[in-house]
Formats: sequence, structure tokens, C-alpha cells
Amino acid sequence: MAYFGWHVSTSGSWANMPLVAHDANADTFAFFPRPPRGGSLRTLDMDDIDKLLQHLHDFHFGPLVAHAPYVYNLAAQAEGIRERSLNNMREDIDRLEIIAAKHPVYYNFHPGAHTGQGRHIGINKIIDALNDIIQPNQKTIVLLETMAGKGTEIGSNFDELEQIIDGVTHDDRIGICLDTCHTHDAGMSIATDFDSVLNELEAVCGPSRLCAIHLNDSKNTCGSKKDRHERLGHGTIGLEAIKQIVCNPRVSNLPFILETPNDFDGYAVEIELLHKMISGEPLEELQSFLMDKQVISA
Repeated sequence: MAYFGWHVSTSGSWANMPLVAHDANADTFAFFPRPPRGGSLRTLDMDDIDKLLQHLHDFHFGPLVAHAPYVYNLAAQAEGIRERSLNNMREDIDRLEIIAAKHPVYYNFHPGAHTGQGRHIGINKIIDALNDIIQPNQKTIVLLETMAGKGTEIGSNFDELEQIIDGVTHDDRIGICLDTCHTHDAGMSIATDFDSVLNELEAVCGPSRLCAIHLNDSKNTCGSKKDRHERLGHGTIGLEAIKQIVCNPRVSNLPFILETPNDFDGYAVEIELLHKMISGEPLEELQSFLMDKQVISA
């Protein structure tokens, strides 16, 4: 079965995250182990972690998808930035291992930007960093996120992701998170032929690499390389394509994380929408549902 959720704040306590998600009928969620723009890990509170794990069990949550802070750059030309990113990622994964010992969790990150050094150098720096970070016995699976291709971003095509995977020693601990907005903005035909995107991913990276999906509509045209997320049914990917993605049996067991510009009520509506898609409601009824919820205009 597919799992649906969104980014939930760690503010207050980690144990509160599944309670918030459950209130919106979510059965997975994403979270930042530390502030999304960087900062320190909070002091470890094992009582908080134990309560988190109990709630995950009680509410039958699927795999979680932790997200690395946006400021990390394993391909950075400035060695201080790269070293700080590497050390912080290692700390993040060490913290997640406490959860992963009892509940599946992924650690998703943006591969990085080569900042003018060239893609070959940037990719090799990412590989070297991941070989320092990933341990053979770790339970947390590290996910490379597909990117839109802004500036010097690495990872806007599957060939670059496969180059990274191929260089990682313990590559059984690494997978891919496909962001629908990013792949659309990178120029892939996700809005018109999702199966062809999956076919390419599997042919280049392997049939079992896709572990999670960031489900977003896009404000931009295909190939724009801009990366601006939109609410479901409100952008250039469109509601029909979103339904085709969510209902595709090849991804029917994955966690889907919404990163749409919403508040709690908006995410609750979108999760209800996704369940309606899975149950087979026709496109016209889905559009009417969104209009009734005042999510899209007539």
C-alpha cells in the first residue's frame, strides 16, 4: 500500500509528529532532524524517542522520510562548507539510527551543486563524502533526490544519480527519492508518461532504487529548471497526471511526501484527495472535491 504524508515540524517534541500527522489521516511524514536552514541537533531525549516509536506502532505508520537541511552541499568547492555538510549528515544519520532500529526510516538529501568546478569533480566529491558517511551495517537508507537542474545542481538526470550510486561502496544503503516537480522542471515527461520516467530510472539506476516520492505539482513549464512547487491540481503537471502517478502499481508501496505550499488544513485536504484517487474516483469528482474545499477555483 502507498503511504501519504507531508513535512511535520519537530518543534516541541519528536513524539508529537505522528500525532499531528494522524490528525490529517496521514500514515507517513517527513521531518528535518535539525533546522532546515542548518543548526544544531537538539539534545537527545530517549523518552521522547520511545514515545515517538510507540505512536508509530500504534497508528501503523509506514516508512518515514527524514530530510537533510537545504544548506548541505557535499559537492561544494569551499572545503569548510563540504566538511560541515559531511559531519552534520553523519550526525543526522547517527540520530536516525535510533529510530531505524525499530521503524524504517529514509534520509533524503539534495546531492549538491558543483559551484563551477564541473560536474565530474562535484560528483566525485559527493561519492567520497558518502563513502565516509555510509556504514555497511546502518539501517537508515540514504536517498538521492532528483533535482530540477537550477544553476550547477547535480542530480537532474538519472545518469548523474547512477554515477554517484556506482561509486558508493555500500550501495545497498542508498536509493532515490523522485520529486515530481523537480523531474518535471528538469524536462522529464512525468506529466504525460510517468511509466516512461520509471522505465528510464530503472534502466539507468536499477529496478529497486526508487524508495520514496515527493509529490508536488509545479508552477513551471516542463524543462524550465526552476523548481517552484504548486498545490496538487493547481499547476502544470495537473490533477490527471497526479492521479496516474499515485495509482501506478509500480509505486503502490512507497511513501508519498507532499511538499506543496499548504497549511495543515490544506495537507489534510490533499491527503483525502489522494485516498479518493486510490479508491478509483473519476477525475471530474476529484476536481469537484477540490472546488468544494475551495482548493482550486472553478
